[in-house]
Amino acid sequence: MTFISITYGLFLLVFLGIYWSMKSPSGQLWILLIGSLTFYASLQIQYIPLLLAITLINFYLGRAIGANLAPGRQNTKKWQSAQKSWNQRRLQLLWLGVLLNVICLVSFKYVPFILSNIAAPLNLPVVEESASWISTYLIAPLGISFFTFECIAYLIDVYRGAPATKQLLQFTAYKLYFPKLISGPITRYHQFTGGLKNLQFPTLDRVTEGLWLITCGAVKKALLGDRLGILVDLCFGNLERAGSGDLWLAIFAYGLQLYLDFSGYVDIARGTAVLMGINLPENFDFPYFSTSIADFWRRWHMTLGDWIRNYLYFPLGGSRKGLSRTCLNLVIVMLITGIWHGAAWGFLVWGGLHGLALVIHRLTDAVANGLNWVKLWWQSWIGVLVAWFLTQSMVFVSWIFFRLPKLSQATLAVQHLWGQPADIQFAQKVYIEAIGLGRLQIAFLIGILVALMTLVYFFYRGLKLQLNWSVKLLLMPLGLYTVWVLAPQGGQPYIYFDF
Repeated sequence: MTFISITYGLFLLVFLGIYWSMKSPSGQLWILLIGSLTFYASLQIQYIPLLLAITLINFYLGRAIGANLAPGRQNTKKWQSAQKSWNQRRLQLLWLGVLLNVICLVSFKYVPFILSNIAAPLNLPVVEESASWISTYLIAPLGISFFTFECIAYLIDVYRGAPATKQLLQFTAYKLYFPKLISGPITRYHQFTGGLKNLQFPTLDRVTEGLWLITCGAVKKALLGDRLGILVDLCFGNLERAGSGDLWLAIFAYGLQLYLDFSGYVDIARGTAVLMGINLPENFDFPYFSTSIADFWRRWHMTLGDWIRNYLYFPLGGSRKGLSRTCLNLVIVMLITGIWHGAAWGFLVWGGLHGLALVIHRLTDAVANGLNWVKLWWQSWIGVLVAWFLTQSMVFVSWIFFRLPKLSQATLAVQHLWGQPADIQFAQKVYIEAIGLGRLQIAFLIGILVALMTLVYFFYRGLKLQLNWSVKLLLMPLGLYTVWVLAPQGGQPYIYFDF
């Protein structure tokens, strides 16, 4: 069962009917948990015991970290000694929890990668065969990266002073909450449960907003993203035959596909949550209109960026320890971000490129702050345009390593970006027979899509205008019908399911 399916629509209708028929908060939590287990069971029923076990471990670790076992202030020295001892124990419990979550993540996602990179230089065929077997037969649980990141965030928040929950049902419902379970957005426990305190049946405008988000997500993912994905797969799947122009078109199409696919998924997740009276955080804020790489990461996958800042960048020292240490911290966190997305060298290169871009931006910013005329130039309209072009050029070119995480394929794609003629039959097979449109026609349609995105950005961010609920209510049937008729049959899996 995926978000873009009739099955999910029927599931959601039945679920909401039972969910809102419950009069007590505990009854709603039970229905929430049962519905989430049902949803995940339709995808990977075999991993439900694992997710429940991880949930239980983090629940009890959180309670242990949050418990206050230090004695009262009857004796100052004794109290200080006991408090110091207890703080050390809390830190040890935190490290235990973080380590267990990281081990779980590494075991499912990175063992074949690690074994392969050990076996190759040391010429260990047995290890290489083990890596191949694990890669073939051990499928990682869907959403394991998001699942473990939320667990780590919860334990650290409790260690920093947030109250540890004593309600196992509420914590389990939060962890397995099906709209965010597979691909986020990454949601903190206390942020999530804050909205559960006063659950009310959504008003008409909130229902409309939820359905509008679901409609927008379906249009983004199924109608636009999946269509672009056909071109991307054909071009990147035929690197030896594709010409430079084809690859540039595919790179641009992939950047749009990735955004439309992931933001479409999050729109459906947030819309589903709104229908339950729950708010999930936004994950995208027009990232392709950012004018610096730092701004891009404040607007792309925003919940991951927030996690990186709060649980990696700031603990490493952030920008508090001088410019050189700041640059080092930026590279470290982006390398970790890269490898979090997948067990391949391409993801590490992608993270490294973004880390390098963040360092260059930080150094450029430091120079601009020292030279007033440079600062003024970057703030001029031509400076803003140049900054936007440089930022998005870096972002889109680096997507090569994200789409082709095998370095041999990514390197071949980079080598063919300039002066590479296409195979004589490539245009016929790919554009005419497979897609039914010529290269220029596809480029024109992508240009129209970009123009529409620019128009939406201008209305939302420039003029601060939004459609009212009555207009949305009228447009929703048209949008869903268009998806039903024009979306490619079968569709494509959500890209971020792999991460």
